[in-house]
Amino acid sequence: MKFVLVFGPQAVGKMTVGQELEKITDLKLFHNHMTIELVRPFFKYSSDEGQRLVHLFRMEIFEAVAKSDLPGMIFTMIWAFDNQGSSDYVDKICSIFESNGAEIYFVELEADYNERMERNKTPNRLLHKPSKKMYESPDQKFAAYESNKRFNSFQGEIKYKNYIRINNTNVEPDKVADNIKNTFGL
Repeated sequence: MKFVLVFGPQAVGKMTVGQELEKITDLKLFHNHMTIELVRPFFKYSSDEGQRLVHLFRMEIFEAVAKSDLPGMIFTMIWAFDNQGSSDYVDKICSIFESNGAEIYFVELEADYNERMERNKTPNRLLHKPSKKMYESPDQKFAAYESNKRFNSFQGEIKYKNYIRINNTNVEPDKVADNIKNTFGL
């Protein structure tokens, strides 16, 4: 079992890279909006109940996959490095897989802010994340979300053995996926 955690700031390409990685490996993609979009018709993700349900569904899926005979999973998320709760969440997910004998791989993506602003509006992103269409001013929401948070690690901050950091500003998602597959032998 292999668990690949792809993380980075919003619109950096986590889901798109995950889609490409899924195509060239036996791993299944579970991008973070799959559960958000499931709960959204009932509760806003920002509500206590919305967050509780998203967390519950994710944990159940992680547990089931970790105990299954599947070859593994790719999960995408934003990791807020200035929030201990975010790091605790990563530890919890990883412990589910590690306790079931999985190998864990960490992929950090980074890209220039202006490039991410453009990616925030791509058809693939909006197709798989319909809640992103709801915002009247997505550029303002994008900027506000990032104004007081840190979504990329400092150099040397990630201490995990199987870790790679990729600046994908000018790299196509399939090339990023090839890099990940080759680096980790997936």
